[in-house]
Amino acid sequence: MVITTIQRLYSMLKGEELDPEDEEGSAYETWATDEGEIPPLPYNPKIPIETFDFIVTDECHRSIYGLWRQVLEYFDASIIGLTATPSKHTLGFFNQNLVAEYPYERSVADGVNVGYEIYSIRTKVTEDGGKVEVEDTTFQVPVRDKRTRAVRYRDLDADLDYTAKELDRSVVNPNQIRTVLQTYRDRVFTELFPDRSGEWLPKTLIFAKDDNHAEEIVHAAREVFGEGNDFAKKITYRNTGESPKEMIKSFRLQPFPRIAVTVDMIATGTDIKPVEVLIFMRDVKSEGYYEQMKGRGVRTIPDTDLQSVTPDAKTKTRFILIDAVGVTETKKNASQPLERKHSMSFEKLIDQIAMGRRDEDALSSLAGRLAALDRKLDDEDRKRIADLTGGKTPRDLANDLLDAIDPDTQAEAISKRHGSMSTPEQDAEVIEDLTDTACAPFDRPDVRNLLKDIKQKTEMIIDEVTTDEVRSAGFDMKHAEEKITSFRTFMEENKDEITALQILYNLPASRKRLTYAAIKELVQRMADGPHYLRTADVWQAFKRLDAARVKGAPVDRQLTEVVSLVRFALGTDGDLVPFGDRVEQRFNLWVGREKRAGRDYTAEQMDWLRMIATFIAANAEITPRDFMEVPGLADKGGLLKARALFGDGLNDMLDELQGALVA
Repeated sequence: MVITTIQRLYSMLKGEELDPEDEEGSAYETWATDEGEIPPLPYNPKIPIETFDFIVTDECHRSIYGLWRQVLEYFDASIIGLTATPSKHTLGFFNQNLVAEYPYERSVADGVNVGYEIYSIRTKVTEDGGKVEVEDTTFQVPVRDKRTRAVRYRDLDADLDYTAKELDRSVVNPNQIRTVLQTYRDRVFTELFPDRSGEWLPKTLIFAKDDNHAEEIVHAAREVFGEGNDFAKKITYRNTGESPKEMIKSFRLQPFPRIAVTVDMIATGTDIKPVEVLIFMRDVKSEGYYEQMKGRGVRTIPDTDLQSVTPDAKTKTRFILIDAVGVTETKKNASQPLERKHSMSFEKLIDQIAMGRRDEDALSSLAGRLAALDRKLDDEDRKRIADLTGGKTPRDLANDLLDAIDPDTQAEAISKRHGSMSTPEQDAEVIEDLTDTACAPFDRPDVRNLLKDIKQKTEMIIDEVTTDEVRSAGFDMKHAEEKITSFRTFMEENKDEITALQILYNLPASRKRLTYAAIKELVQRMADGPHYLRTADVWQAFKRLDAARVKGAPVDRQLTEVVSLVRFALGTDGDLVPFGDRVEQRFNLWVGREKRAGRDYTAEQMDWLRMIATFIAANAEITPRDFMEVPGLADKGGLLKARALFGDGLNDMLDELQGALVA
C-alpha cells in the first residue's frame, strides 16, 4: 500500500524532486483542460504501469484536471474516486459509474453531519458600493500598498465612485467590514444562539476575498469584539510567523482563536468540527467550490469535544451560514475549472509554467506580462527579483522566454551543438533544453511568490468617509418554509401508511395507543428520502416562522419529541412545546384528579410516579418488564418494589397513567 499526494507521485514518475510548497497546489485551481498544452508524462521503468491494482483518489473532483489526470491514466489500475462534491465532469471521467452515493440530507438525518440555517446581512455599501467626493475631503485620502500594507496619503483628482464588485479589491471601506461584524456581534447571542451564556463566541470561520481583505477583517474583528490578537487570526498561505498548520490545529482543538479568517486554505478538505458559524464575505461562482466551503461547518462533534473549546455549548445540532455578500443567491457554475477562459491570470499562467507547460502561446504570454510588469517596477522591487534570480530582472526573464521560442535563436543553438546535419530528434532536444533553461526560475516557489506579490502591488484606496448601514439582517425564511412544506407533504403522503401518523391523525377517536416502536418507525421513515427530515430541523423551521407559538427546544435524541411536532402541524396543539413539558402538565392534572377522587399518595409513591412519568415522556409507554431492565427503576427495587407500593392495581394504574399522559 502506498499513501501519497498525487503531486508527489507525478514528480516521482518524472524523476524530479518536488518542492514541499508545490505539494499544496491543485490542478483544480490552476488548469483547465482546454487551455494550453499539458506536457506528456513519460514512461518510467522504475514505476511501471502495472504497479498498482487499485488507486483510490480522494477529493477526486480536484485530481482529474491537468497534469494530475495523467497520473491516474498512467497506471493500469482500477480507479476509485471519493468526493463530497461530484460535478458532471467528475462523473464523466468515471464514465458515469457511480458506485455509491450518500446525500448530504441523508447524512444529516443519520446524525453524521448537521443541518444549517442561512442568516443574511445586507448593508448599503455591500450592495451599492460607495462614493468619495472631492469636495468632502478636508484631508488627504489614505492609500495602502497591498503587499507591504504601508499607508501614504494623496489628494483625489476627481470624485471616486466604486461599485460593490470593486469593494475590497481596489477600495477598502473599513466601515462596511465593521458594520457586518458589529451586526454579527449584536445578534449572535440574541438570535443565532440565544441559549448561550454570551461568554464564548461560537467558533467562527470567515471567508475573505484575498489576503489583504483577510487582514482587514482580522483587525476589524479584534476592534469590534474588543479582544486581543489571540481572539481572531488570519490563516492563509501567506501567513508570516506562525505555522498555518499549527494555527488550524489550535482553531480545531483550543479555545482560541475564536475567529479564523481565510481565503482558500480552509475552504476545502480541512476538517474543523467545532465550527458553528461560517461567514461569507466573498462571493463564489463555482457550485462545487461553494459546496466544499459550506462543508467546513457540517461535521458533528461529541458534546465533550465541543465543550472543551466552547464551554457554554451543549450539542452541535446545526451551523449558521451568514451571507454578507449574497453568495446564497447568486447563480453558480457547474464546474468552473472546465470552462473556457479567454484570458488567464498571471498567477495561474506562472503556475502552469512551473508545472511543465511549454507551448509557445504560454511562453510568449508570460514574456509579455513580465515585460509589462518590469515597466511598472521601482528599483527596489527590481532588485528584490534580481537577488533571487541570479541578477535577472523581469525584462531579462521575458527575453529568455522569447529566445527559447525564437526560430533563429533555436537554429543557432542547434548548429552550435550538432552542426548543420542535425536530426529532428536532436533539434527537439536542443529546443527542449532552451525552454527548460528559460523556465527554470519559475520552478522555484520563492521566485513565483515574489513575482505574484509584486504583480499585486497596486494601490488600494481606503474610504474612511462613506458610512455604512444595515439594510436587513435575518434568517432566510425560504429555507424554513421549504422544510415545513416538506414535512407536511410527508405527513399527508404517509398518514394511512405509518401507524403513529394513523393514530395522531385520528385522535381522540383512535382506539390505538402510541408505542415506542410506532414512534421509532415514524422517525426512521422521516429520515428516509426524498424528504430526509429530522425532528430538530423541522422544529427549528417552525420556530423561525411562528416563534410566538414555539416554546423551548426538543430534547436531543428523544424520539417522542416528534409527537409534539405532528400534533402542532395538525393543529391539535396550539403551541409547540417539548413532549416532556406536555407530559409534566398532564401528570399534574392527573394527580389533581386522583386527589379529588380521594386517592392520596405517599411521598415515596409520588417519587415513583414522577419516575414513571419521566420514562413515559421519553418512551411513550411503560411495561412491567421495564421495571426490571431500566437502570433508574431497577436500581430502586424494580417490579417487586413497585408492586409493594401500588399493590395489585399496578398494571391498571400504569395503563391509565399512560393514556392520560400520551393521549
